[in-house]
Amino acid sequence: MKLKAKHILVTHEYEASDLIKKLNEGKTFEELAKDFSLCSSGSNGGDLGEFSKGMMVPAFEKALLQLKPNEVSGIVKTQFGYHLIKRL
Repeated sequence: MKLKAKHILVTHEYEASDLIKKLNEGKTFEELAKDFSLCSSGSNGGDLGEFSKGMMVPAFEKALLQLKPNEVSGIVKTQFGYHLIKRL
């Protein structure tokens, strides 16, 4: 099974909460990823490309699989920090 997603990675939960507010105010996921994500994918709008099931850490993958295409997750905590995930 091939999956595609974008994400925004931040250090603190409050930062992820602020990003949700910005999304609700009309900012795009991609511009927020470019401005705030700690992941190198941020420069590409958070795009992680295509990957297979089992390649991401379990909490990330579990959240991703619960999303419909173009839906954005709530805050997802992993050992890397706090993520917002958008399924493609």
